[in-house]
Amino acid sequence: MEAVDVASLNKMVLVTTFGITFLLGAVMQKTNFCTMGAVVDLLVLSDTNRMKQWFLAIGISIIGFTLMSYFGVIDPSKSIYTGNKFLFLSDFVGSTLFGIGMVLASGCGGKTLVRIGGGNLKSLIVFLILGLTAYMTMRGFLGVIRVNTLDAIFITLNTPQDLPSILSGPLGIEKPTLHLVLGLLIGGIFITYALLKKTFWTVKNILAGLSVGAAVTAIWWVSGHLAYLSEDPNTLEEGFLFTNSGRMESLSFVAPFAYSLDWLMLYSDVSKVLTVGIVAVFGIIFGSAFIAITAKSFRWESFVSPEDTANHLIGGVLMGFGGVTALGCTIGQGISGISTLALGSFITLPGFIFGAFLGLRYLQLRLAPSPCN
Repeated sequence: MEAVDVASLNKMVLVTTFGITFLLGAVMQKTNFCTMGAVVDLLVLSDTNRMKQWFLAIGISIIGFTLMSYFGVIDPSKSIYTGNKFLFLSDFVGSTLFGIGMVLASGCGGKTLVRIGGGNLKSLIVFLILGLTAYMTMRGFLGVIRVNTLDAIFITLNTPQDLPSILSGPLGIEKPTLHLVLGLLIGGIFITYALLKKTFWTVKNILAGLSVGAAVTAIWWVSGHLAYLSEDPNTLEEGFLFTNSGRMESLSFVAPFAYSLDWLMLYSDVSKVLTVGIVAVFGIIFGSAFIAITAKSFRWESFVSPEDTANHLIGGVLMGFGGVTALGCTIGQGISGISTLALGSFITLPGFIFGAFLGLRYLQLRLAPSPCN
């Protein structure tokens, strides 16, 4: 493939990614899709609607990923989630810290971008803190701590850690067939749970879950098929172009924050190029801003107290460290990762919920009136 073809492919991949995430940002702003809000609604109000939005998105993404894998559109073994090193402690501790952080910071990584588009200055600060912490956790002193502590405890599997790879041998079923069966079954369970009661059947709820699940599936196709080269003309090796990991990726909003800051700060360095993850960050912000401005709901919002400031700063740090340690956020691991049926992703999902519970409990204790003397 000639260089001019790679340049053309680059434009196609990035424009497609921006279009998908622009629409997703608009939908998330319009429907108020929020994984942190899903947990809070469930624990405080016993309202399951936003949790069902999340689960509907998970089910759709699982089935979308499964079908693309079965028909050979993408190679499931090339995703960033399915390595044979099972970092169970990092997955759970990281997701728990992320869950606490997203409550303190008023939203997960995706919601932070949506709130920035709506004029929330608190979320802009969270974005900066989260991105810087994520960078330090990937490549700085926090990364050294992570690698030498949590990441040092793992199980090395004989196969990739996705369920079809683990179970195909013991069950004596070919991996593609088992993947199809498990994907349709598990995805169907998530979708059935979401749609079981007709009270959930509103345009807002269906649109939220359907759009997020479809967007995750679409970005898998972009990075795993459209941006895939069997022979990169620069290296003469197989490659997934325009991803920061060099592997197939979908939506996630932790490491891409760090890469976005890196790209903005070192823009004149020709080695710093736009990637699917970076463009997705901007797509969500601009899509959200478009809806907020046209609906006249855009408004500046800032901190109300020093404690509010501290909560958001600490929340950004916890999400940056926890998200990198867990290999993703509530959308990254909580939807994109689970769509691959990776074992680690099923560890992180309860971790996110448990962490959100702890964060919510902390805020409730802070707001509780002091006992009389």
